[in-house]
Amino acid sequence: MSALEKSMHLGRLPSRPPLPGSGGSQSGAKMRMGPGRKRDFSPVPWSQYFESMEDVEVENETGKDTFRVYKSGSEGPVLLLLHGGGHSALSWAVFTAAIISRVQCRIVALDLRSHGETKVKNPEDLSAETMAKDVGNVVEAMYGDLPPPIMLIGHSMGGAIAVHTASSNLVPSLLGLCMIDVVEGTAMDALNSMQNFLRGRPKTFKSLENAIEWSVKSGQIRNLESARVSMVGQVKQCEGITSPEGSKSIVEGIIEEEEEDEEGSESISKRKKEDDMETKKDHPYTWRIELAKTEKYWDGWFRGLSNLFLSCPIPKLLLLAGVDRLDKDLTIGQMQGKFQMQVLPQCGHAVHEDAPDKVSLVLNDCKKTTVRITLDATEDKSLSLSLHCLQQLLWSLCRCNCTSSPNSPWQLLMALALHVCAEELLVLCCFIPGPCG
Repeated sequence: MSALEKSMHLGRLPSRPPLPGSGGSQSGAKMRMGPGRKRDFSPVPWSQYFESMEDVEVENETGKDTFRVYKSGSEGPVLLLLHGGGHSALSWAVFTAAIISRVQCRIVALDLRSHGETKVKNPEDLSAETMAKDVGNVVEAMYGDLPPPIMLIGHSMGGAIAVHTASSNLVPSLLGLCMIDVVEGTAMDALNSMQNFLRGRPKTFKSLENAIEWSVKSGQIRNLESARVSMVGQVKQCEGITSPEGSKSIVEGIIEEEEEDEEGSESISKRKKEDDMETKKDHPYTWRIELAKTEKYWDGWFRGLSNLFLSCPIPKLLLLAGVDRLDKDLTIGQMQGKFQMQVLPQCGHAVHEDAPDKVSLVLNDCKKTTVRITLDATEDKSLSLSLHCLQQLLWSLCRCNCTSSPNSPWQLLMALALHVCAEELLVLCCFIPGPCG
């Protein structure tokens, strides 16, 4: 792999460092925000994109955890959206408006543990197993034993958690799986450089406007509209900051640093303490989660991810910002038609934020099969067909080209449908891979 290719793969988790030519800079480099065309970096409320917000309580052995979800839509299958590391459910805001305008569906965007407005008893536990269980628990708390058809869509870390959730069968009504710009090979390669990237970020911001401005001008989010709502979920007001290394603020991150004076160690230490005391007043916003402290979980999120993804017995879609991100296992799987893949060039790592319209179009175009079964109501309400059973039948149907056999999935589906008592059973929208899928 060339040096240029390696540089393009830096910062794959949880968010991607600026790429050369994207208006960003390499770690440690400085970037000026000089005068130019004035842009509006003011924050935008979530209510401009989502219809409602809910705090879902989940019982566990340590007490109650509360998960923040943002929702839109009232009919159709549920698109359960999982954000990347350090981000929040608000990263899906602009995408939500785009997909709702094209597809009849329900949106549930979830703040994962230790992110956004979610509050849990053990915020330090960010293992893939725990977060996957969280997703299943939230679905159960919201919908009980009969959840609607659900498709999991996850970006970066959220994509990995979506795969772990699906492979563990924690969402029984799962109909499809979509990963956005996360591949095991490139993610594992990027872990070595992740700490350097995190150290290169500002630690504090003077205001929400400064945070939004930094995210756009550094290339973290290339879509200003999305940044104005998304960054609100990534930063919080400081409760007090102390750092032995001093606080790296937005001023240091995007404006030329002042050179340090030649001072003795005692005076330098004193100055750093004074700087820390002034940080809260001068730079009252900091990151909601310290990603550097989650390093011990990174390997568990991504190792073995490609094979887990390929082994999930449901229709699958992989969205990438570049075809070079495919690793060996996924390349072979894609050639065998085991999943659909779409590449959206000229996007950063946050594909769904940079190009929400394009992502919504891809999802709409991939809706290959819609099955609608309308039946007359009868007096016997005791007979029913489980959604999981119907999903498995449809999946078998997708893999079978022949419907003439008396035992074909179509024939089995219709035979079972005769025993279902409902005025309108359901609408299933699912991704269908190629004939070899």
